[in-house]
Amino acid sequence: MLDSVGCGELPDASAYGDAGSNTLGNLARQVPLRIPRLRSLGLGRVVDLGESGLGERPSAYGRMAEASAGKDSVTGHWEMMGIVLDRPFSTFPNGFPPDIIEPFETRIGRRTLGNVVASGTEIIDRLGVEHVQTGMPIVYTSADSVFQIAAHEDVIPVSELYRMCEIAFELVAPLRVGRVIARPFVGSVGGFRRTSNRHDYALTPPQDTLLDLLTKRGIPVVSIGKVRDLFAGRGIDRALPAPSDSEGLDQLLDVIRADGEGLVFLNLVDFDTLFGHRNDVAGYAGNLERFDERLGDVLMALQESDLLVITADHGNDPTTPSTDHSREYVPILLTGSRVRGDVDLGTRGTFADLGQTLAANFGVGPLANGLSFLEEIVVEHS
Repeated sequence: MLDSVGCGELPDASAYGDAGSNTLGNLARQVPLRIPRLRSLGLGRVVDLGESGLGERPSAYGRMAEASAGKDSVTGHWEMMGIVLDRPFSTFPNGFPPDIIEPFETRIGRRTLGNVVASGTEIIDRLGVEHVQTGMPIVYTSADSVFQIAAHEDVIPVSELYRMCEIAFELVAPLRVGRVIARPFVGSVGGFRRTSNRHDYALTPPQDTLLDLLTKRGIPVVSIGKVRDLFAGRGIDRALPAPSDSEGLDQLLDVIRADGEGLVFLNLVDFDTLFGHRNDVAGYAGNLERFDERLGDVLMALQESDLLVITADHGNDPTTPSTDHSREYVPILLTGSRVRGDVDLGTRGTFADLGQTLAANFGVGPLANGLSFLEEIVVEHS
């Protein structure tokens, strides 16, 4: 899962303030992307990446539309595993009301700073000094359904920050807020930086996902990165940390080379957190190129029966004025020794088509939503 690597605005993007968003396409118009492996898998057939379609030998490729209302990570990941939401999670474009903030402050025994819509890096630059001086945690949100708490690790220990997040989750979960996120940081004035001790507290999926069906059948599910948090730990046998995309790919390679079976679900969050939300065009392009280079190792490590899927959960176009997620199609690239060559999957009506396909592959399900395309892509399936 390339977190936020979208490939063009959905038909209803303007309703979300995202008209014109195209994370990959707009990026390619500003930076010549050196991503030969992604191009070879067919990415250039999904979205216009400019010149250099040479060397393409795609397996299966296409794009998926999000059927659920929303454009956040929880919604995207849940839909990909079979859940289509009929209404979005709650958002707070004017900050959280007193009937949330006041009981939160009472229970944590401190006043808070912020309570505004803001970028995570911008708000610690703006309020970090006052936070260090007063010990007040920084509360903020975004266009997504999140209650985020930032605190310096030397001022509020990580364990205490997590306790505050648990209190916040108790208060906002009944209001359908998708996630509470701990955002610890370190450093001094002019050099504050967020750490890898982020932790997400997410709502529990309202029904079984593909992950639940797999684990109930004894089929292992390994999550890498923030995936476990997005599903509130449900349907996960083993969760591996990934403080960075590079470390996440290291973990993925270790699991592949162990020659086991089951589903491995990796989220590469740096695209979104470090570059999309900061409108860092050059950084986003550089991360794509680094991923493309590491993708070579992943492709070489695949076992004969392995299926590799590359996709995303939403967009976050760093070329637009917005620093928030964008309502976009997401690419889907599939490869492996049993995948047919040059299969155009077109535009899928929901992310859940992928979950339904994986359910058919593992012989579980069916899921409540989605259409399987397994028979379209597999050379021989038994």
